[in-house]
Amino acid sequence: MVCWMRLAERMGRLKPSGTMAMAEMARSLAKSGRKVLHLEVGEPDFATPDHINEAAYKAIREGFTHYTSSRGITELREAIAEDLERRQGIEVDPESEVIVTPGTKHAIYCACLATLNPKDEVLVLSPTWPTHLTCIEAAEAVAVEVPCGETYSLNEERLKESITPRTRMILYSSPNNPTGGVLSLGEVKVLTELAEDHDLLILSDEIYDCITYDGVEVKSAASFPGLRDRVILVNGFSKRYAMTGWRLGYAVANEEIVEAISRVQQTTTTCPASFIQKAGVAALRGPQGCVEEMVKEYDRRRGFLVEKLNEMPGLRCQRPKGAFYVFPKYSVEMPSMELCKRLLNEEGVCTTPGSVFGRYGEGYIRLSYATSLEVISEAVEKIRSFFTRLVENSG
Repeated sequence: MVCWMRLAERMGRLKPSGTMAMAEMARSLAKSGRKVLHLEVGEPDFATPDHINEAAYKAIREGFTHYTSSRGITELREAIAEDLERRQGIEVDPESEVIVTPGTKHAIYCACLATLNPKDEVLVLSPTWPTHLTCIEAAEAVAVEVPCGETYSLNEERLKESITPRTRMILYSSPNNPTGGVLSLGEVKVLTELAEDHDLLILSDEIYDCITYDGVEVKSAASFPGLRDRVILVNGFSKRYAMTGWRLGYAVANEEIVEAISRVQQTTTTCPASFIQKAGVAALRGPQGCVEEMVKEYDRRRGFLVEKLNEMPGLRCQRPKGAFYVFPKYSVEMPSMELCKRLLNEEGVCTTPGSVFGRYGEGYIRLSYATSLEVISEAVEKIRSFFTRLVENSG
């Protein structure tokens, strides 16, 4: 057994993923013969579209299986620049302002290491994806959570009050994980104005920007005039193209920051897999009907799940505007981790406790509807039974 004293102090700051912890519990339960319904992991249940797969096969057959530039192949960086200009009106230089990474998570990690000093403060709109907090802590900086509630609405006064001389960055994700909320154009504008007034960076996680509903559009902070040098935009292919296992993402920032991120990437992973980058080109430049069909199906699941949850005793659920999660608030007095463990053990439904999404997530649970309507329908009845018992017993 390895003595704990041999581990670096930073390991005390790096917390294991709460979502993955629930998934591991679910796997253990399944091994014992129990049926488990998975609503915890944000992984699309769709297959990666054929034209993307074919591009990877073709690259492998042609021997495109060696190192690339640490910034990614030129063709993919150009495709990313084209996509951003087409959808967001953002003009970037693919040569100096785009870097391809093995997943969006790695882009966030590299961006934090490249721009944050120890004890720098990062204002994080919360609740938030726990990896945001962990990457900040890995850079020895301090995450300062700013509450945005279950609808992920900007609390401008709280944000302003949280700014100190040590504040270095604002980090947000819109559409948001776990709430599914989307910041309005006006709210993003407030963030950009504060960044300018206080000389701050903005780290914008836009991984769900193509998954929105009811005509909602996402406006990137990077699209505002004069803000390009302050914004680090991160995105990827996992959610939009059902490519979670492919591990392909990117960061867009000014030349100096991209060069710094590139050095971090050279030190860690060298470059993303070469043939997977070719698949990324096919994803961005190929037909986008596959994305539209996925979003249409997510919308159907969203409507069903929100309606059913709001019919249950002890639950209140907002209607998300994007991503593929709901974040219902529950009324019984119980820590969310304990509640989710009980729901898993008693009913075989795996969800994610709100507490893993930061200090403002307690009292909520996250459910992913990136799974089939059949699974969701069965899970809903089990959740109804569970909360009916809880409410009756708490009375």
